[in-house]
Amino acid sequence: PRVRFDSNGTRVFVHRSITAEFLKQLVTATEKLKIGDPFAEDTTVGATIHEDHARKVLSYVDSARQEGASVLCGGERVLLKGKLAGGWYLSPAVLTDCRDDMKVVQEEVFGSVASVLEFDTEEEAVKRANDTKFGLAGAVFTKDIQRGHRVANAIEAGTVWINTYNLYPTEVPFGGYKQSGIGRENGLTAVDYFTQTRTIYVEMGDVDCGLLYQGLE
Repeated sequence: PRVRFDSNGTRVFVHRSITAEFLKQLVTATEKLKIGDPFAEDTTVGATIHEDHARKVLSYVDSARQEGASVLCGGERVLLKGKLAGGWYLSPAVLTDCRDDMKVVQEEVFGSVASVLEFDTEEEAVKRANDTKFGLAGAVFTKDIQRGHRVANAIEAGTVWINTYNLYPTEVPFGGYKQSGIGRENGLTAVDYFTQTRTIYVEMGDVDCGLLYQGLE
């Protein structure tokens, strides 16, 4: 078994021309995810770390409903049997009819909840993606690699992938923008993050006592 950190995206911006087909395939793939024992090789989704956090994630789904979003799948507690009974397992949720000002869209959920938002132009997508006080990570999926680099450079996030997601090589710095964190882990930048700098100045020439007295006044 292994433990890993996943910076799973909460907002999914999809071009309006492909939204219907995208949602169909996304829901199909989401419903196939295996919920269960995290030590089992075929498990995709394990339990939420604590009841309090599970309820917090569910509250985001409830809030989205109240604000007008549609829940296409998931967003409920899953009751398992045997040794897994009592665990706080949640079915991954896919939300649509979302708006940028919704709580679930603006905040970091840290749960299996995806809010799908439609866009029409590249400029619009970038502007809306940056319209948040958080900026941990994001990704751009496109057939145009030049567009991928252009958008990745414009996104205000600590990590941006192009045509892939959630890869964290040890040698590559990881950290967020805005309120998603300060400093970086991994790579050479981690040395600075875990270093406390001290400055010591030594005068090698004659000491001017007059200057010392002035400093004490």
